Amino acid sequence: MAAPAEGQQINAAVITGDAAVLGLLAIILGFVFWSASREKGVWKKFYSVIPAILPCYLLPAIANSFGLVDGAGSNLYPMARDYLLPASLVLFCVSMDIRGISRLGPKALVMFLTGTVGVMLGALVSFTAMGVIHPETVAGETWRGMTTLTGSWIGGGANQAAMKEVFEVDATLFGQFAAVDVIVGYVWMATLLFMASRAAFWDRWLKADTSAIETLKERMASYQAQHARIASTTDLMLIFAVAIGATGFAHFLAEPLVAWITSLPAEWRLRDYSLDSRFFWLVVIATTVGVVLSLTRARELEGAGASKIGTVFLYVLIATIGMQMDLKALANKPFLLLLGLIWIAVHASLMLLVARLIRAPLFFMAVGSQANIGAAASAPVVASAFHPALAPVGVLLAVLGYVLGTYCAYLTGLMLQALAGG
Repeated sequence: MAAPAEGQQINAAVITGDAAVLGLLAIILGFVFWSASREKGVWKKFYSVIPAILPCYLLPAIANSFGLVDGAGSNLYPMARDYLLPASLVLFCVSMDIRGISRLGPKALVMFLTGTVGVMLGALVSFTAMGVIHPETVAGETWRGMTTLTGSWIGGGANQAAMKEVFEVDATLFGQFAAVDVIVGYVWMATLLFMASRAAFWDRWLKADTSAIETLKERMASYQAQHARIASTTDLMLIFAVAIGATGFAHFLAEPLVAWITSLPAEWRLRDYSLDSRFFWLVVIATTVGVVLSLTRARELEGAGASKIGTVFLYVLIATIGMQMDLKALANKPFLLLLGLIWIAVHASLMLLVARLIRAPLFFMAVGSQANIGAAASAPVVASAFHPALAPVGVLLAVLGYVLGTYCAYLTGLMLQALAGG
């Protein structure tokens, strides 16, 4: 998912400075978790309808939308993305059950590829539909801008930037679709998080076989119960060392890797696979280190709460993601946003149809979708809404999206060009 649009006007915020904004986000997260822990009263009723993860996401969005903070001008999201996300992935992977994940079967991959096809099909359907509803929206060079959104929604920012260059998208049009990316993509993410809180209902409707997922959850709960202990200072320092040490190692390797790949001949086409993306390598290396450590005694750190600390890091990321969203911008480009909503509706409908046909659990549908739409920065968020042990599944699928993004977006661009008669 892309950053806010280039050239977006920045309004003076009430709370400025990243330290103060981080303090506000901490208070928001603390309040949400405190209120969600109430066992009676209005908060009990509220959280019986609204999952706690949604306010963690939407309250920062409201603060940004009404000028309390300036999400676009803050460095907190890049910090959380580059440091806290890899650290949380390491801690989730350290504690994961590799055998259990391997038994989830091929349905996760099927749903991810369905999501990719859904994005491509959604581009064509929304372009055609808007040609009837509001032809001015898809007139001229709009199809070029849609290629960048396709790249972002299948892969990520690197794929989006690649389409900008391949199809020569001007800065204004690129910025408009970056805004659609942020707004529609985050609205869909919020929808998935809400659906995750009703997973049992959706799994019944999908007639899904959730036995593998439930078995994995039970194995994780059993492991935690067997190894649970009151964390000592040594335990906490070891968890800190593993998480931040592995993150530092990922940064250490990513920089020279990207520099080396960038220096290779262009005809090798490694950039087409997003292999020149530093964030791509951060995610891959951090996940790999976590998986390797899960095969050692480091996995015993789960008994001291490794995944819980990873969850704290992840919720800070969730808050900073929410802070990127400007809810008021929904009214600025109504017909371009309508195009985006039709697009995501086609994607969602195909995902639900295939999930029902193959009886895939909501988890596979939600994570397969977010691995496309939100990439590695948010796919683990949706996965962890089901269970922290499942976060690595989101990462693995999102990495595949980076590989497919450029090629699938390019193919979609050619089809859009043919529809536009350009």
